[in-house]
Amino acid sequence: MVTIKDVAKRANVSFTTVSHVINNTRPVSEDAARRVNDAIADLGYFPSDVARALQSSRTRTIGMIVTTTSNPFFGEVIRGVERACFRHGYTLMICNTDDVATNLVAYMRTLFTKRVDAMVVMTTNASPEFFRRLGQIKRVPVVAIDAPADTVASVFSDDSVEGGRLVGAYLAAAGFRRIVCVSGPESHPRMADRIAGLTAGLAAHGVSLDGDWLVRTDLTMDGGLAAARQILGRPGPRPEAIFALSDIMAIGLLHGLHDAGVEIPGEISVVGYDDIESAAHFFPPLTTVRQPIADLGAQAAEAAINHLDRGVPLPRSTQLKPELIFRQSARRLD
Repeated sequence: MVTIKDVAKRANVSFTTVSHVINNTRPVSEDAARRVNDAIADLGYFPSDVARALQSSRTRTIGMIVTTTSNPFFGEVIRGVERACFRHGYTLMICNTDDVATNLVAYMRTLFTKRVDAMVVMTTNASPEFFRRLGQIKRVPVVAIDAPADTVASVFSDDSVEGGRLVGAYLAAAGFRRIVCVSGPESHPRMADRIAGLTAGLAAHGVSLDGDWLVRTDLTMDGGLAAARQILGRPGPRPEAIFALSDIMAIGLLHGLHDAGVEIPGEISVVGYDDIESAAHFFPPLTTVRQPIADLGAQAAEAAINHLDRGVPLPRSTQLKPELIFRQSARRLD
C-alpha cells in the first residue's frame, strides 16, 4: 500500500509538504507542488479519509439536507454546492427528506453521527425549532438556503422581494390589470417575499390586485396543473396574466392552460420564477425571474468551507440579485 511517506520520498520533499499540498493548508512552491502531484499520479496514492479524520478530528465532509433531489431547482443548487466542495477537497453527503418532517430529524442525527464538518440545509419543512436544535451543536456550522432570516445564523437566498417587484413593474407597464398569482405554501419565506415585491411593483405604477388574485398550491408541476384548472373554472373573465412563484409550478400551469386550449401569450401571459434549466426549453419558452441558482449553492458552500479552513466568520445574510428574463410565454413590452 502506497503511503504519504512514499510520495514524499519520490517527490524529494518533506512529509509535511506533501500534507500541505493534499490538504491545501499552506502555500508551497509551484515546483514542489508539481513534484508532489506527479508523485501522487505515478504511485497511485489515495489519501485515507479515515486516517486524516483521526489525525485532525475533521472528516472534510459537508452534509446537506434537501427537500427533494427530483425538483430541478434543488438539483441545480446541489450542483453548485458539489462543485465548491470538490474544488476544496471536501466530500458532500446529501440527504433527501421527501418533505417529511420525521425524515428531517432522522437525517440530522445521521449526519452528526457521520461527523460532518458543516451542514447546508435547504428544505421547505424545517421549523424554527429544528434550526434552534441545530444551533445548539456548536462544533458544526450551519448554512441555510432559502430559510427565514431569523431561524439560523447564516442564510443564503436571492432577493425575492426585488424579483417580485420586477414582475409587478413589468405587468403594470404591459397594461395587465386582471392578474393572478400562483404561490406555494404560505410558510415558505420566499413566497411571502415574492408576493410583497409583486404588490409593491404594481403599486408603484398605480395598480392594485383585486378579487381572488392569490391561489395557493403545492410547489410541484401537479400543483401548477391544479392551479390552472382552478383558475379556468372560475366564473367571470379570465386573468390576462399569471405569475407563478416557481418555474416548476409555472410548467404545470402551462400544461393546464394548453390542455384547455388557452393561447399563450395571446390570451394569458405566464411568468415564472427561478429560471431552471428546462424553463428555456419548454413550449412556449418561459418568461421568468432568473436567480443564479448554482451560485446560490456554491456561495453557501464556500462560506462554510472558508469558516472551517480559515476561520472566516459566516455571513449573517447573503442575497443574490435576480433578473427578469423575457421569452415567449409572456407578452413583451412595446
